[in-house]
Amino acid sequence: MNKTLFALAALSLPHFALSTPAAAQSGPGPCEDSCTLEQRADAALEGDQLAWDFVEGITTEVGPRQAGTEAEKRGREWAMAWLRAQGFTKVADEPFMMDTWVPGDTHEAEILAPFAQPLVVQPLGNSASTGPDGITAEVVYFPTVAELREAPDGSLKGKIAFVSHAMTPTQDGSQYGFAGPARWVGAGIAASKGAVATVIKSVGTDRNRLPHVGGTSFPEGVAPTPAGALSVPDAINLERMFERADGKPITMKLTLTPRRLGQTQSGNVVGEIVGRNPSLPPVLVACHIDSWWNGTGAFDDGAGCGIVAAAAKHVAATGQPLRTIRVLMAGAEETGLWGSRAYSDAHIDEPIAVGLESDFGADRIWQFQSNFREANPDLHARLARAVARFGVSDSTAVASGGADINIARDQETAIIDLQQDGTRYFDIHHTPNDTLDRIDRAQLRQNVAVWTQVVGILANEQGPIKP
Repeated sequence: MNKTLFALAALSLPHFALSTPAAAQSGPGPCEDSCTLEQRADAALEGDQLAWDFVEGITTEVGPRQAGTEAEKRGREWAMAWLRAQGFTKVADEPFMMDTWVPGDTHEAEILAPFAQPLVVQPLGNSASTGPDGITAEVVYFPTVAELREAPDGSLKGKIAFVSHAMTPTQDGSQYGFAGPARWVGAGIAASKGAVATVIKSVGTDRNRLPHVGGTSFPEGVAPTPAGALSVPDAINLERMFERADGKPITMKLTLTPRRLGQTQSGNVVGEIVGRNPSLPPVLVACHIDSWWNGTGAFDDGAGCGIVAAAAKHVAATGQPLRTIRVLMAGAEETGLWGSRAYSDAHIDEPIAVGLESDFGADRIWQFQSNFREANPDLHARLARAVARFGVSDSTAVASGGADINIARDQETAIIDLQQDGTRYFDIHHTPNDTLDRIDRAQLRQNVAVWTQVVGILANEQGPIKP
């Protein structure tokens, strides 16, 4: 078995993270001199430490990075220092203003009757406060968002809506689109029908007693109401209560005290590996620097930032690329893509060649997608062949890009998606379990290897890269 295949096989083995001083991990690793791109990517698969160094450092020294807060600012400062230490140039914090929501201090749910007991809950982003005294009301159960939509107008007046779903794990993460509306729009629909508050089953696939937080939204003209996510086990328990309540009303007391801080400053961290021909549009590699307050943002999205920055550094180690590689660590993604929109607004007149983002954890990449398979079949095929040795398959699916590369969609330029295995992503997503120990370092290295190969080819592509 050759070294590359051996390293790939190791992805399926149990892996235990070992603590290593950051200074020992920040070097370029093996294959330091006169490497080809392929050799560098293979070396990254076997021994990359840069991505780990980034995510270990930011989770240890900064921790949670709620958008628009002092913690997010410290995260941006940490990331800029790291980029500079790794030799990136034009490193900057590009500021923008945003409406900032914070979760507050009190998050409690309690069934008062007929089966009195506490439930574990966390507030949803952009929701309102119950006030310190809480809200007590009858709960109305909706197994799906579709059934909530069918509820008559005014039928939830004075009541708390409980919205559920039946999410299951998938490799491609497609169940997020199925279950996500419970969080994204459930509270707004319930409020429009008179509900005083909403609780949802967490949009997640684990069975830990840890709610999955995230943002919710309210239609224009509908005032925000209190809204919270119950942990999956607590939501399932509430469903059982409805099965055996024999028509008796279920009463809940809900106390959530989030606050709005008004306009605060966030920012996008940028840095570059400058190319030999600055007149050519750059390759944009992206991630987001913020996280929710309840986890350290290792999977979402510290790993992504480590992956894209490590790949850019590895490409530079093979010689100055033809095109500039620009790293974008977007701010305030979680609460509404503020950074993605701000970056596009600020740079819309600066064409990029191609955009790609890492924001789906740290597990292995299994599929390559582009939006130029038909328009530029030779480049698509060359990229697909180049990553096949890492266990990555080609796809006819059209890449649409991550949340933080709005500029690529706004410019209608080339986009690549390097699809990661999402089977366990929604066990961790937006929970206190989003911590460093959830990262499998072998799989993280496979991400870096694939990204190094792809970004290296793109950054040295002389011809246009167009969809």
